Amino acid sequence: MTKSLDRLSSSQQDYLKAIYFLAGDDRATTTELADHLGVRRPSVTSMVQKLAEAGLVSYSPRRGVRLLKRGRVRAIQVIRRHRLLETFLVNVLGMDWSEVHDEAEVLEHHLSDRMVQAIDRLLGFPTEDPHGMPIPNAESELQERSLIPLAAMALGDRGVVRELRIEAAERLQRWKEVGLVPGAHVVMRQRQELEDVFHLDIDDKQLATGSEGVEGIFVELNV
Repeated sequence: MTKSLDRLSSSQQDYLKAIYFLAGDDRATTTELADHLGVRRPSVTSMVQKLAEAGLVSYSPRRGVRLLKRGRVRAIQVIRRHRLLETFLVNVLGMDWSEVHDEAEVLEHHLSDRMVQAIDRLLGFPTEDPHGMPIPNAESELQERSLIPLAAMALGDRGVVRELRIEAAERLQRWKEVGLVPGAHVVMRQRQELEDVFHLDIDDKQLATGSEGVEGIFVELNV
């Protein structure tokens, strides 16, 4: 079993998660972190230095910051809590999937390991959250998939929507209305490159949209 997050502050957990999202196993710059978290660069520098002292990240002013093994495990633990909470809020409390991100952002820092396990068990050990994002297991293992942005589909490509990598409630609600949800089958019927317009078949519906309208949607191609 992995160690508890209890000794990390909410802010430290947010930083580890942000580094993971921005860089994975690579390096993120303090500027990227500042923009992502909406804080000043001196604050970022101070925090990553503390995380480095705790053995969670590797940091140098010129090379940026990278998660060490312990930091990566902790980051994935936070992601696990967040995605389990989103699933709980939708499946058990009946909240709309476009509303749950901000709630989960608050709650993820205040659950005991025992509560996380109980929620996981109650939900039947789900492997995906309501937005199709994989939920890490109790051993902090996170499934990796071979996906591409929907806008990168070639003419005639067929695929299945797998992940909605965006948090904006209005965008999520719009996608729900047109059927761009995890599991939906899509076909790229036309691409008008100059006008930046795509014509899609979405199950039994049709949609014309620009690349901005589908930014954050990732699909698995049918091969």
